[in-house]
Amino acid sequence: MRERKQHLDSLAITLLLACCAFWGFQQILIKSIVGEVPPLWQAALRFVGATALLWAWCAWRGIKLFERDGTLPAGLLAGTLFAAEFACIYLGLRDTAASRLTVFLYTSPFVVALLLPRFVPSEKLRTVQWVGLVIAFAAVAVAFSEGFTGNSTPRQLRGDALGLAAGILWGLTTLVIRSSKMATATAEKTLFYQVAVTAAVAPLLSLATGEAWSFQYSGYAWLSLALQTVIGAFASYLAWMWMLRHYPATQLSSFTFLAPLFALLFGVMLLGESLTPQLLMALAAVAVGIVLVNRRKA
Repeated sequence: MRERKQHLDSLAITLLLACCAFWGFQQILIKSIVGEVPPLWQAALRFVGATALLWAWCAWRGIKLFERDGTLPAGLLAGTLFAAEFACIYLGLRDTAASRLTVFLYTSPFVVALLLPRFVPSEKLRTVQWVGLVIAFAAVAVAFSEGFTGNSTPRQLRGDALGLAAGILWGLTTLVIRSSKMATATAEKTLFYQVAVTAAVAPLLSLATGEAWSFQYSGYAWLSLALQTVIGAFASYLAWMWMLRHYPATQLSSFTFLAPLFALLFGVMLLGESLTPQLLMALAAVAVGIVLVNRRKA
């Protein structure tokens, strides 16, 4: 078994950068087809596919998913929280801009930093680390501040509230994983609880909200769903669960502030949006915040 580390090493940082880059792109993928593929049906297709992929991966590698190890109660709770988080994300993206929802979604590290030390004392942040966390979040909020100008409609406010709920649920999912027997489960089993529960719940929610089901979508829609499934719900989340098992969750969470800034950078590179001084300052401030959160005690 790999030894649990107290600080992030080069492997963790590389994986985090790759995951955050895709998560920034992922919001664009979801939002761009939400008008063609209903949000909860989109989530259902994604997580049914991810569950099948993960099951095949575990069968190929001989990883046991159903042995009794005491993780079932915590696993089902984590899965339920995960399913609720993604229901909020997909429904929220129907009602508000991806940039606005992203800011609220990344309140998750504060939930982790506030609650996890109560159960795992080694995860407690020092004052300088709290300063770094606040700096990183403030930088993200500043980068997206233009999206908050003007009058907000009730529908937009509903989407914002769903984004905030998703961020809280993400933090609570991390809390359950790190403070229960799930902390000793394999990354594959930890992720399986979450994608399998979501694969079971999302279709029911889709039916309950009256969404129309279809498989007649454009090539771009299927490409978006494939990327969301294979890279997003399978590869990147598997890497995240593995890191949660081996590295401090509070330090990992601070890196996720890069994801919304990657989303802005993709807008510059792919959509021809302008690279503003505001964005460059936000990138620098997030970098400073992450360095402070991951600073070792003297």
